[in-house]
Amino acid sequence: MGSVVRKLLLETGISVPCLIQGGAGAKPLLLLHAWGESRRSFDRLLPCLDSFRVYAPDLRGQGDADKPEGGYSLAEQAEDAAAILAALEVPRAFVLGSSSGGYVAQQLALMHPDLVAALVLVGSPASLQGRPAFAAEVEALTDPVEEDWVRESLSWFPLVQDVPPWYFQDRVADGARMPANAWKRILAGLCAATPPTAAGDIQAPTLILWGARDNLLPRWQQDILVERIDCAVLKAYPEAGHLVLWECPGQVAMDATAFLLALG
Repeated sequence: MGSVVRKLLLETGISVPCLIQGGAGAKPLLLLHAWGESRRSFDRLLPCLDSFRVYAPDLRGQGDADKPEGGYSLAEQAEDAAAILAALEVPRAFVLGSSSGGYVAQQLALMHPDLVAALVLVGSPASLQGRPAFAAEVEALTDPVEEDWVRESLSWFPLVQDVPPWYFQDRVADGARMPANAWKRILAGLCAATPPTAAGDIQAPTLILWGARDNLLPRWQQDILVERIDCAVLKAYPEAGHLVLWECPGQVAMDATAFLLALG
């Protein structure tokens, strides 16, 4: 399956690369990666998404996207996502977000409901308010961010299933490519935001995929999402932790595809 990477100049003032895969006539699917990662975190998912025209950008401060000093609030991250769709001339898309990418997806659906045909939230929070236990480590970061630190930081999210060593190393490289400022500002923006489902109504049909052994996001957070999002359904993966995308890419692709194509 062929793919290309386009550089997009966004209305929000930054440039980001975006991988594009699939036939022009297929239903559009925007992929939003997690904090500290890049579009390459979807490398094991992409081969299983041949039913869609897939768009996988690097987000502000991460991957090969521009890394400005500011613009990292949750609302600004959602505006970047809207600007990506505008630059691609995609008027409406399915949106799949992994971890904090799912938080951005919720905010996008809240702020721009006309752009979001449906959501797939993969290991995504209902709320990130407060100060996570690892915030002090992030705040102490200086440039350059070392690969050893990134590798150690991934122990915050224990894996239940094995992932290929090359994939794990790619995620370490993603983190080391980010400046310390981006690590700090993105986390601060996520934690300071009013949770999208507490700020208004999300009307988009939503599939929630959650690892039942998630040490970061307990089941009650997923129940809140189901309660607050109309037409939301939850599927738990018994043998997965927080990093559902890493551990279960084939199952995520299968469940997302079945859900989205059933919408017509």
